[in-house]
Formats: sequence, structure tokens, C-alpha cells
Amino acid sequence: MQKRLILGPQLLDLTINRLCQQLIENHGDFSDSVILGLQPKGIYLAENIQKRLESYVGQSVPLGYIDPTFHRDDFRRRDVPVTPNATKVPFLVEDKKVVLIDDVLFTGRTVRAAMDAMIAFGRPRKVELLTLINRKYSRDIPVEPNYIGKNVNTIENQRILVELVEQGFKKNTIWLINKEEN
Repeated sequence: MQKRLILGPQLLDLTINRLCQQLIENHGDFSDSVILGLQPKGIYLAENIQKRLESYVGQSVPLGYIDPTFHRDDFRRRDVPVTPNATKVPFLVEDKKVVLIDDVLFTGRTVRAAMDAMIAFGRPRKVELLTLINRKYSRDIPVEPNYIGKNVNTIENQRILVELVEQGFKKNTIWLINKEEN
């Protein structure tokens, strides 16, 4: 297994700050907008962004967690049952601007499932997608992010590993990993 650093701590911090500034440009003080982190790993990035946004805009930014597990199109096709994560949406999304946040966008299937799960909390006015890493050339369905930390060209035997302090890592880093072929 080979690891190559995509974003180190300083560049990743700068990238997340840039994403926050882009969100503020489009959502202002977030009085009419909410953030939903996609379970399991998108919630850590969503928490990080929420804290930064609150310090920039000087008020509370609504944050929730959405678990798309039961809405996935491959839910019943897996050999091993999937363990769902908690969905915690302490607000209605009815007529709100929603920013879905995930760490890596790969096939787009998780985002599609998250949008299905989100509808249980109301009909949003608008839905946007923010992702730290946009894996190019890997989409199974037509989903593209509105806010991108970094575009990365990948092939099928590679994966992206996002390590955030909020997950318990010592520093924020993003790695490209080449899987060994047998």
C-alpha cells in the first residue's frame, strides 16, 4: 500500500477556510440556511465548518447529521448487513437552503441517498453540496458539488483517506492510497 499526501495540515486549514468564505458569500449569516453532515465521516467536516462559520458570522449556524444508509440503492445487496448511524436533525428543512457536507465525493450514490433521507424533514428551498475531495471520473450518477476543496483524479484501485482532528487524529491530513493488486 502506497500513501501520497494530498493536503497537509496548513493547506487543508486554508482550504476549509476558503470553503467557509464561499459559503458566507452565498448564505450570508446563515439565518435562512442549515448544514447537514453526511454520516459517517461527513459529520466531522460539518462540525469543523460550523465552528468556523459561527466565529465568522457571530451567530449560531444550525447543524444536523443525516444517515443515508436505509435510502441507499445497494442497501439490500450487501453480503454483510450495514450498521446505521444516528440521524440528528433538530430542525425542519422546510423552505431552507441546505448545505450537504461530505468529506469525499466518489460515485454520488451516498449523496443521492442523503437527499432522499432529508425529505423526511421537509422540502428545502435549495440544496447544495460541499465536499473536501471531489474524485473526478468516478460518478455513477450525475451529482456534482457546488463547493470543492480539491479535485483529485483517481482510478478504481485508489482511495482517499481523510484524517481530521475531530475524528481523533493528531493533525488534519488527506492521503491518496494505492491499493495493492493481488
